[in-house]
Amino acid sequence: MRLDKYLKVARLIKRRTVAKEAATKDKVEINDKVAKPSSTVKENDIITLHLGLKIIKVKVISLMPRKDELMYELLSEEKRP
Repeated sequence: MRLDKYLKVARLIKRRTVAKEAATKDKVEINDKVAKPSSTVKENDIITLHLGLKIIKVKVISLMPRKDELMYELLSEEKRP
């Protein structure tokens, strides 16, 4: 699944255009490598988001949305100094 679509479907970012813009501005990493909006997301990938003053790190659990279940596991959430 494309990175921008995954971020939207998993509800990490509310809109796909915002997810695409974040990836274009090098604010998203997959497995510690800067990712483009069209990068492929696989299960067990680690996604790091640099949003505002927060750094959010999640592990991809599923690529298929299921009712009342998250598609990711939150590994860490910290504020930038």
